[in-house]
Amino acid sequence: MIMELLNREHRNIERLLTVLEHELEVFDRADRPDYEVIRAIIAYFEVYTAMYHHPQEDRVFAKLRLRDPKAAAKVGDLAQDHKKGAERLHRVAQAVDGVLAGREVLRQDVDKIVRDFLEHERRHIAMEDRDFFPAAANALQPRDWTEIADALSPHKDPLFSDATETRFDALRAHILNLEQEAEAARH
Repeated sequence: MIMELLNREHRNIERLLTVLEHELEVFDRADRPDYEVIRAIIAYFEVYTAMYHHPQEDRVFAKLRLRDPKAAAKVGDLAQDHKKGAERLHRVAQAVDGVLAGREVLRQDVDKIVRDFLEHERRHIAMEDRDFFPAAANALQPRDWTEIADALSPHKDPLFSDATETRFDALRAHILNLEQEAEAARH
């Protein structure tokens, strides 16, 4: 159940990264991206991934370190990687705020900051999917999963669950629109 939840959250995060990348492409063409959508993506990462997703992964990782230190070493310092991701996200938020405040911000600097965030997040998710999740699935014992599940937050995903929050309405609509466009382009 927990691994299914974490995998589902990764797929949802990938959807958000695709939307952010799309908005960056609009920005790079010197058009006006949907800043409401961009801010909602930033808020989602600040709130849900930082407060719920990453702590859940950290619990699984702590158990993996106990059960299979060699596999945990291959994963590396997960907490540090999460911290660096949060720092990259903060730089994205600052760049977007600078643009919206009318400060002189070079377009290529904004592009570089956002692309750095996108690339890091994608590499991070790929590493977790490839190394961390399979190692945890192999090494953790039923009682480990029970303990982790007992510590699971009752808070639901504010964007991709039945407990959606209104501040994410524009983002949700934007994601659905992009997915419909992609589906139409395939046919």
